[in-house]
Amino acid sequence: MLRSTPEAILLVDGYNIVGAWHDLKQVRDREGLEAARRRLVEALMGYSAFQGFETQVVFDAQYRDCPSNREVITEHLCVHYTDARQTADTYIERACADFRHDLRKFQQRLIVATSDRAQQLTVVGYGAEWMSAQKLANDVDHIARRVKRKQKDAKKPSGRFLFNSLDPIAQQRLSNLRHGKLEE
Repeated sequence: MLRSTPEAILLVDGYNIVGAWHDLKQVRDREGLEAARRRLVEALMGYSAFQGFETQVVFDAQYRDCPSNREVITEHLCVHYTDARQTADTYIERACADFRHDLRKFQQRLIVATSDRAQQLTVVGYGAEWMSAQKLANDVDHIARRVKRKQKDAKKPSGRFLFNSLDPIAQQRLSNLRHGKLEE
């Protein structure tokens, strides 16, 4: 089965978002940068899948002791750590510049999530869309609530009786007991 093209490519300026989201700042200050990165990635996993986005979270390598690399987290999400001589901003700007000449631009949107004003102006100049850190936080929260509501609705029994919440095998066994049939 062919995988459909993602609706959009979402580039997330990782440390900018960590510094902009109140809960991630608290995690960073209490548990460290690694925990904040992990929480951001976890928050974006469900959001990316629900939205159908190909999300790339970009972190500067200056806070890590290893060369640039890419970690695939899910089908919809990967994490990029830049080279030691490259910032997340330059990585994102280069991706926007390359996308401008890419034929995918006719089928997909390119969205950059950052609250860095200079970055915003640059990526919009390349033709990408810009999303603030606060808008991303609101969208992630909204999608998480929708998913929880859907899961909660799916778990509700169909009817007011306990019998309706049982699996079909248990329902059959109870029905047999009620009608005096013994199981073999």
